[in-house]
Amino acid sequence: MVKLAIIAHDGKKAEMVSFLMGNIDFLKRENITIVATGTTGSHVETAGLKVEKMLSGPLGGDAQIATMVAEGNVDLVIFFRDPLDKHPHEPDINMLLRLCDVHNIPLATNPATASRILYGFD
Repeated sequence: MVKLAIIAHDGKKAEMVSFLMGNIDFLKRENITIVATGTTGSHVETAGLKVEKMLSGPLGGDAQIATMVAEGNVDLVIFFRDPLDKHPHEPDINMLLRLCDVHNIPLATNPATASRILYGFD
């Protein structure tokens, strides 16, 4: 079983949905579970994928996923960040990135890296 956490800043949500649709065959496998922050999860559901939704990122969703990482309940994080915008929940974002490093969890912050990592799970 592979648990994939997905997060996308507002300016990257369409890019995330496009990426996921481009990898739909992999993501619809029975051994793949997707968890997402709330708003990203809603976009993903609209695109037709089953997803477990946490809170919205600014309301604590990033922290919820960070907790899952720390507890060993996530195998991969794909977080399409918008590096050109400020985010009020930046401390939660940094905590999530740090915990991925601490717990040796693969982390992709752009489609090119995410594609390479997905191939590693394939």
